Amino acid sequence: MKRVWIETYGCQMNVADTELILGVLAGEGYTQADQPEGADVLLVNTCAVRDNAEQRVIGRMGELQRHKRPGTVLGVVGCMAQRLGPILLERVPKVDLVVGPDGYRNLPELLGHAAGGMRTADVEYRSWEHYEDFPQVRAAGPTAFVTVQRGCDYRCTFCIVPTTRGPERSRRLADVVAEVRALAEGGTSEVTLLGQTVNSYHDGTDDFAALLRAMGTVDGIRRIRFTSPYPTDFTPSVIEAMATTPAVCDHVHLPVQSGSNSVLRRMRRRYTRERYLDVVDEIRSAMPAITFSTDIIVGFPGETEDEFADTLSIVGAAGFDDAYTFKYSVREGTPAVKIRDHVPDDVATERLDRLIDVVRAQARRRNAAHVGEVYEVLVERPARRGDMMLARTRRNHMVLVDLPTSSIGEYHKVQLTGTTGSTFTGALHHARLAVL
Repeated sequence: MKRVWIETYGCQMNVADTELILGVLAGEGYTQADQPEGADVLLVNTCAVRDNAEQRVIGRMGELQRHKRPGTVLGVVGCMAQRLGPILLERVPKVDLVVGPDGYRNLPELLGHAAGGMRTADVEYRSWEHYEDFPQVRAAGPTAFVTVQRGCDYRCTFCIVPTTRGPERSRRLADVVAEVRALAEGGTSEVTLLGQTVNSYHDGTDDFAALLRAMGTVDGIRRIRFTSPYPTDFTPSVIEAMATTPAVCDHVHLPVQSGSNSVLRRMRRRYTRERYLDVVDEIRSAMPAITFSTDIIVGFPGETEDEFADTLSIVGAAGFDDAYTFKYSVREGTPAVKIRDHVPDDVATERLDRLIDVVRAQARRRNAAHVGEVYEVLVERPARRGDMMLARTRRNHMVLVDLPTSSIGEYHKVQLTGTTGSTFTGALHHARLAVL
């Protein structure tokens, strides 16, 4: 038995890809190591969205080098591998293998070559690849990520994903249903559907609305989430499917990126501020209990103080419950590198601080209003600190509950007793609802 150690950076798609890689290698007799020391294969599954993520990975590769011994393979996989390709072999001399997201099928063969001393980079795009014949190796638990779409056809000027993930393609609905049915039979009760613009899903016959309805018919699946959607792909039929499929959760992560129309044009986003807010209103009208989180970039090239003010104001106009906020990061290979008038870093940092203050203040106000209310939660895992368990509501609120570890996978009714501004504390409202 050969042992493989994988470290994962970045989005949920990378988490799902790590599970896929483990499945590919398990078929060739590899087992998962519980630490890098002594592993036969050391892999880092990487993110390329922001420069600091790449710098972290390069630093980490330097640290992992100390675990190499004769025959050990040190490899980089994922988006950063796809973006840099053979350059990584030059930049980090002890890296043996570089493989992009479409090359995982070939990993066993490539690892064999690398173990024999051949340094290799496989960054070929394979538009047909969905890895349907490889079962993923997932950590035990009540929730699972399910990739339904790979790649992206949108060309936002700041985004490297079309380069690292290739063109958009969707899995067949029947294949997704079969995977989710198998997960449900194994005890999973909540799935998160993954895609770069997940609500643009279309397999040639069925669209995202049909996929949601099909997911809602799978016995044992009580909750359906999805990420990340694109604002203008929320068609009336998709919104109707969300509202009429009971398992679809009352939360949408809806990236806005900027509240300024002029910045959105420079970003080549396919909506205006007004259209974005219309989409929020349309979803809220169909699902009054919905909560929204978002992604926001500050300091995009050319951003003025007035344009930034528009971004600050959309936080309140959309009523976001949470936001992931970032300073613009230059990505070689994206159209935005050609836009002049870059915002000085100190200005971008100051704007980011102001945005975070606005987001946090709004989140505290909105969360405080929920204290005292009763919600159904799914117990997911132990909290990182203390003896409490971490549970999640359908609205995506995280709740600390005093329950034993044996409660993982159970649904309970809890009353929210307090909030730190982001996480809630909760007390059992009555006996548990279900044991899965």
